[in-house]
Amino acid sequence: MCFRSSSRPPRRDHRDSKCTNICSRRGIVLICAILTNALVLICVVAAQMVMSGLSSMGGVGSFNINTNLNLQGTELQEARDLDMQYSQMRAPGIYGGIAFSLVFGVVSLLFVVAGTKPPHLMSQKLLMGQLVFQAVGAPAYVVAVGLYLHFVIRVNSTEVCRKREILYRRNGYTWMNCDVSGADAAVALFGLITAILYAAGTVLTFQTIRRVRRYLQERKRREEEKQRARSNPQRAPLRADTTFV
Repeated sequence: MCFRSSSRPPRRDHRDSKCTNICSRRGIVLICAILTNALVLICVVAAQMVMSGLSSMGGVGSFNINTNLNLQGTELQEARDLDMQYSQMRAPGIYGGIAFSLVFGVVSLLFVVAGTKPPHLMSQKLLMGQLVFQAVGAPAYVVAVGLYLHFVIRVNSTEVCRKREILYRRNGYTWMNCDVSGADAAVALFGLITAILYAAGTVLTFQTIRRVRRYLQERKRREEEKQRARSNPQRAPLRADTTFV
C-alpha cells in the first residue's frame, strides 16, 4: 500500500509576488528612469518660465507690472516685444523636450506595469522590447541633451537675446542674461542620469533574458527526460515522494 505525500509548497501572497517582481533590479532601474524623466519635464517647463521675462508675468496673481518693474513707457513695450520673440525662439526646444521626456517616461511606466510577472512567465517579446527600448533610450537621451544645449546656446547668441539682456541689465535685472540658465543645466544633468539608467537597464535586461533562456532550455530537457521515462516504465526509477508500508 502506498501513500502520496500531502506536503504542499506554502502559498504566496499575490500582492507580495507582484511587488517582488516590480522591485527587482530591472524594475528599480526603470522606476528611477521614470522619476528622472519627470524631473527633465519639470526642468524644461521651469526653464521656459524663468527665461520668459518679467514682462510676461504681468497680470498673473498679485504681480503688477507697473509697480514691480523699473521698465516704463517705450522700454516696457520693447521688453514685451523682446520677451515674446525670445519665447517664440525657444518654443521648439521646449515642446520637443516635453514630448521627448513624456514619451520615454510613459513607455518606461508601461514596462514597469507589465513586469508584475516573474521573468520566465513573461512574454519573450516583451523582454526583447524592453531591451531594445533601453538600448535605444540611452544614446537617444545623450543625443537629445546635446541637441537641447546646442539649441539653447544658439538662441542665446542671437541679437534678440543680447538686446533683451542689455535692456534688463540697464534697469537693474542683471540675472536676466544670455548664459545657459540653471534650469537648462538641470535638464542636461537629469537627461544624462536617465541615459545612464537606461544603459544599466539594458545590461540587466540582457542578463535576465539569458537566464530565462537557460531556464527554459533546462525545463524543456527535463520534460523530454520525463517523456522518455514514461515511454519506458520498466526503466523508470521509483518516485521519491512515494512511501511503501
